[in-house]
Amino acid sequence: MSGGARVLAFDLGASSGRGIMGIYENGSLRVEEICRFKNEPVFSGGHLRWDFGRLLSEIRRGIDKAGSFDSLGFDTWGVDFGLLDGSGRLIEDPVHYRDGRTEGACEKVFEIIPPEELYAATGSQIMPINTLFQLIALKNGGGIPKNAERLLFMPDLFAYALCGNAVCEQTIASTSQMLDPVSKEWNRALLEKLGLPSGLLLPTVPSGTRVGTLKLKDGSTAKITAAAGHDTQCAVTAMPSQSESAAFLSCGTWSLIGTELDEPVLTAESMELGLSNEVGADGKINYLKNIIGLWLIQECRRCWNEQGLDIGFDGIAKEAESAPALRCFIDPDAAEFVPPGDMPARIRDFCRKTGQYVPETVGEISRCVYESLALKYRFALDQLREATGKSFSALHILGGGSNAPLLCRMTADACGIPVIAGPAEATALGNIIIQLCALGCVGNIAEGRRLVAETQPVVRYEPSPESDIAKSYERYLELLNTHNRP
Repeated sequence: MSGGARVLAFDLGASSGRGIMGIYENGSLRVEEICRFKNEPVFSGGHLRWDFGRLLSEIRRGIDKAGSFDSLGFDTWGVDFGLLDGSGRLIEDPVHYRDGRTEGACEKVFEIIPPEELYAATGSQIMPINTLFQLIALKNGGGIPKNAERLLFMPDLFAYALCGNAVCEQTIASTSQMLDPVSKEWNRALLEKLGLPSGLLLPTVPSGTRVGTLKLKDGSTAKITAAAGHDTQCAVTAMPSQSESAAFLSCGTWSLIGTELDEPVLTAESMELGLSNEVGADGKINYLKNIIGLWLIQECRRCWNEQGLDIGFDGIAKEAESAPALRCFIDPDAAEFVPPGDMPARIRDFCRKTGQYVPETVGEISRCVYESLALKYRFALDQLREATGKSFSALHILGGGSNAPLLCRMTADACGIPVIAGPAEATALGNIIIQLCALGCVGNIAEGRRLVAETQPVVRYEPSPESDIAKSYERYLELLNTHNRP
């Protein structure tokens, strides 16, 4: 490691965004929060959309507030995109992945390409939110705009808006269900078979690619660097471990639990398990499962606050801590939990329909969510063990979920392995590490992980051998089997 640098990471999640400055000097790394802002979707033109103009304004304010720095990078949620016309203008605000337009899109694709063939070609967990199905929905719902000449995923769209240069970074591209995970190039034969215009897509570039230059308020300039555009891959970059037996859980609005592999797993069995092959920042495959995560708590909180309860996340956790344990469970990935709405009512309805105790209070509902997430994490780890033959020595919880002691403790107990919680800002830290590698301050991601381990706090949770939640796993499996039975 050599030199010093200041790099700015903009980490945009599905509910909020933040600008984090990484200051690297004398072989050490510290971070400072520059700004934080809400990311609230809007309804426009009949669809749920991201308010791109407002988000860009928040980003520009954060850049001005940050002062001088050497590099800037973006990471965001996956799958969503904007379309540019021939003049380079955004045709319309990007549509939110929770919008209902993709209903029935998977079935349309399966009429042409069987799911096993689609999975073998892309390695992506088949989910209606994926870019491929969004494009099919757009094509079948009035057509892809005739003036559309370029598709940019969200992190690349923000970078383009600042410097006018367009790239397509590999990790964000691998969320699309259109990328070949072996060649890491677009599967253009697949797109042609589905009647989609592959000319919208730029060739992919690796994480750490220089995008352009940004002129700052003080007259200096900063590089714009394509970090790992997908926030999950940034979080994994900051995992404070080099062990091949470590599993990761990027825990925020979504929970993505997985392990690093050298090659993708493209079998029909892997598809049936609902596992996904995504490209990591170092070119490895992050073999993982997408699980609806803290979105459930976020949406419950929104509803409770609208009802006048005025409760924060810490208050919700305290209520959950004091509520009776293991009275009822949900499948976090049930279809009714995907769109915005009255989440507490949906949780009660799920429990009622499945013949369980029906939770009523804040504590009962939130405890049901936390316990169900912990048990679903064990379910996913078991699937990963089955598909890879790997044994896991620890689970690293990365991101905002690492700040939830109850969830971390439940997860350690449910999974029966130690949980290493932190860093909480893993996504921004991974973004920062990739930028430092691009600047030559850090040699590679392995060195970056050592740097994170040396400078960022973590908390270790050991599993309890007498845990009641672990004893409830068979009961939870029966719920999943019953609920998901055709």
